[in-house]
Amino acid sequence: MNGPLAGIRVVEVGHMLAGPYCGLMLADMGAEVIKIETPEGDIGRSVSPHFIGPHNAYFASLNRNKKSVVLDLAGDEGRRNLGGILKESHALITNLRPSAIRKLGLTYETLRTWNERLVCVALTGYGLEGPYVDNPAYDYVIQAMTGVMALTGDPSAPPAKAGYSAVDNSAGLVAALGLLAKIVQGQGGQVDVSMYDVMLSQLNYLAGAALNAGEVIERLPDSSHPYVVPAQIFPTADGWLTLFITHDKFWQKFCAEVGRTDWITDPRFASMAGRRANRDTVVAGITAVLREASAAQWVRRLQPLGVVAAEVGTLNDALESDIAAARSLIVTLGDGSLPLRAIASPIRFDGYAPTYGLPPLLDEHREEVLGRAWP
Repeated sequence: MNGPLAGIRVVEVGHMLAGPYCGLMLADMGAEVIKIETPEGDIGRSVSPHFIGPHNAYFASLNRNKKSVVLDLAGDEGRRNLGGILKESHALITNLRPSAIRKLGLTYETLRTWNERLVCVALTGYGLEGPYVDNPAYDYVIQAMTGVMALTGDPSAPPAKAGYSAVDNSAGLVAALGLLAKIVQGQGGQVDVSMYDVMLSQLNYLAGAALNAGEVIERLPDSSHPYVVPAQIFPTADGWLTLFITHDKFWQKFCAEVGRTDWITDPRFASMAGRRANRDTVVAGITAVLREASAAQWVRRLQPLGVVAAEVGTLNDALESDIAAARSLIVTLGDGSLPLRAIASPIRFDGYAPTYGLPPLLDEHREEVLGRAWP
């Protein structure tokens, strides 16, 4: 069955992660995504040491359901062929540096001669204009500059990056949102998405505290929430437990279950304000209690009460979990002849199930795409 974006054609001039992730989200929803590559191909084709047949595992995780065409966009023929493809396309997404975007003519001002209704999305580190416009911008760098690293990890340890490419993935999602907003509007134009802007935006309530109350935002031990207590990880008899209690009624249930009903009336413990003001005392008390049983035992006891608690597991645990199985989150790409697996689309629609095709081989769709561009 056709997806919600069936009939939408998007051209992707991207590499590695942010741009391709944007294209992946659109392709999974039924858009035709044509990936323009250099003769060497997206560097993502060789990033991972893991290959399943001819397919690199890193590249496959970001480029299923796309079509590949090799074009030299620095030459007249390559630009002409790109224009031919764009004549019947709805949008272009690129995550090259601004200098390369302008040099290759990948802006709306340049490309509107081919298609006035074309939406051009530039996904860059610091935007298309400004003093930082051509500074190198990688996920690591943006995490460092926006304060994400300074907020991550234990206060006694060095700053740490998030354990995955939080900036690239977030920017890809925002770029997809901006692209679709312009298509819905029905007007062509330039969309400017900056990785720096996206990440600063995602620090929303922390930034609000700094801007409006002068709060200095710092790392807290054990992944603690700045305002909610308890909301952090705790050591147990055999591992780590995440506990997140936002309402006093659930705090009361927790206290009764762990045999500390005195905490229900103790003003240091009874309310969120009290627990926040006496964080160290509260955390020490909870830590002593939770060490008495395993993380799994606490989950079995607390979850039926509505108390938010979960074991801290690994990615491998999540991939093999009952939730992943129940949600059909692990899919095999292609017809199953290759054991190439990936994570399914996180967006579900009634009446539509994506077909998860293999990632394209380099220049695999040249004849099909250019033949259609120049019939």
